Amino acid sequence: MKVKKIFIVFMVIFLVPLLIAGCSNSLKIEGNKIVVEKQDNGTDKYELYNEIKDSKEVQNAKDILNSIKWENAAVSMAHPPEYKFHFEDTNSKTSGAVYGLWISPNKDKIELVIDSETKYVQLSKEKSEELFNLITGKNLSGE
Repeated sequence: MKVKKIFIVFMVIFLVPLLIAGCSNSLKIEGNKIVVEKQDNGTDKYELYNEIKDSKEVQNAKDILNSIKWENAAVSMAHPPEYKFHFEDTNSKTSGAVYGLWISPNKDKIELVIDSETKYVQLSKEKSEELFNLITGKNLSGE
């Protein structure tokens, strides 16, 4: 009986952290600036659009992305994303995952895809407006 209790304790000690880590939905986002690229006239080419270096704005974008409930899905969109962005460390020039950003036809929501991690999400109107404004400096409805 004592052996069973010890076995159960060890299982809890080792399995609970694995389950918590496996169920975690937050992303590991590193970098102290955001590099934003805009699609060039409906093609699959992109040009530098914006660099966000303000630490408060970068942290706000990270907070939004970490608060999202991402879906594990490989999606195929009808056209390339209107914008792409990634976080970059200004000292080492290393960058992380590239986020593709699509604007809904009604211009009230955005969809994000992280290709390297097969993650997808459509944001609420409020989160869409907030993140779009942080990334582009524009209002989503005015795009």
